[in-house]
Amino acid sequence: MANLRAGLIGLGMMGRHHARVLGSLDGVELVAVADPGGDRFGVARERTLVASITELIARGIDYCMVAVPTGLHEEVALELAEAGVHTMIEKPISHDTESAERITAAFKSKGLIGGVGHIERYNSALQQARVRIENGDLGDIYQVATRRQGPFPGRIADVGVVKDLGTHDFDLTAWVTQQRYTSVSAQTVFKSGRAHEDLVAVVGKLNGGAATNHLVNWLSPLKERTTVIAGERGAFVVDTLTADLTYHANGQVETTWDEISQFRGVSEGDVVRYAFPKPEPLRTEHETFRDAVRDGDTSRIVTMEEGLEALRVVEAVLESASTQTGVALR
Repeated sequence: MANLRAGLIGLGMMGRHHARVLGSLDGVELVAVADPGGDRFGVARERTLVASITELIARGIDYCMVAVPTGLHEEVALELAEAGVHTMIEKPISHDTESAERITAAFKSKGLIGGVGHIERYNSALQQARVRIENGDLGDIYQVATRRQGPFPGRIADVGVVKDLGTHDFDLTAWVTQQRYTSVSAQTVFKSGRAHEDLVAVVGKLNGGAATNHLVNWLSPLKERTTVIAGERGAFVVDTLTADLTYHANGQVETTWDEISQFRGVSEGDVVRYAFPKPEPLRTEHETFRDAVRDGDTSRIVTMEEGLEALRVVEAVLESASTQTGVALR
């Protein structure tokens, strides 16, 4: 089978990592890269460097990775759809839901594979948690709590922390539980002197009954990427920085110390940290999208419809923070 011809537009911080993976992916030839601002990180190397998506399409590509600033996603994506090029777009899918709906509709109407780069879905610890939850290891899910914080990233200029980082947590929460958000309530903080928020605290509800809370900021010297999923049989603690998954079981041992037992809903049981392979999430993401382009099976990628749903949660969170009210999602 001939190699798929891939293109990449956007050669910034994420673009250079996409180039590294695409350039070494089995069954794929990265034929050209594009960026109107040039190649400041030396990504192109021996590959053809062009300035626009029009020139990139002219190189005869089968699919494209889009890593341009969020505000340019629609313009680039619609041109790729019109040209019949399968496309994966870095998250968020676009700057607002109306734009995302136009992108999604364009790829659907052309029968093209369209995906969104929600990379956390491909973290092996979260994938393990998803499988174990499906198998009933936690029983009924009660709560998902995430913490995503760290220093301010100088590369981000066009969106706030909700669209840049919060999208990860909203998407992974819905995906790992297979539940959708029905309501959110949020508070934001502005500290960097920009027009966009630097911190958000969100409380939410999922349609299966689980409660969620998310703390996301880029104001902390501590870098943290933690998801805790609590259910009737115990809790999973996921550290996506190290791809570790730890299971805290509800104990089966009777607590006879009255002063402690009367304050505990469950007792502490065994603690297990699972061992499993830990491939690079970005590589897994690209392998999965490559396979979808080859065989048309979109069941393992983050579809544009799912990217749109994550963006709807983002906009509900921002509306809640702005109006100081809870917001229901349809």
